[in-house]
Amino acid sequence: MADPNVLNPHPPEYDRFLCASVGEDRNGYAVTVLSTLARLGLDPWKETAELATLGPDDARARLGALLARFRDVPALASDHGRIARDLSQLLPEGPTSGALQRAASTVADGHPGTSGAIWAVLAIIFALFQMFMVGGSGAGE
Repeated sequence: MADPNVLNPHPPEYDRFLCASVGEDRNGYAVTVLSTLARLGLDPWKETAELATLGPDDARARLGALLARFRDVPALASDHGRIARDLSQLLPEGPTSGALQRAASTVADGHPGTSGAIWAVLAIIFALFQMFMVGGSGAGE
């Protein structure tokens, strides 16, 4: 039987953390934790799984160090410690449930091609969105 998590292999427990805003970029757009981690060249779900296994103080310190490296959000330069503290409170309590343990091992071990396929689909959706936004802005003029 097929894995029921094949279309969404990431644990929903991470959504609240990954979708939280870290602030606005220089263009006024909200930047999420997911976007921040991805722009830093990290796998957001793997990093979240690792943060969730740390104690609260270690998770906050690690997240603070990551946010300090991120230069796209000006407010992080002076306030990354407070933002890391607030965001770390959104992390799941740790991989105590079977779903979180399975997700953490899936993210850490990975299934060949699954992560790449998801990123490819997201890239296509983003490209289509950009085409419609750019193409749609001048259609009525």
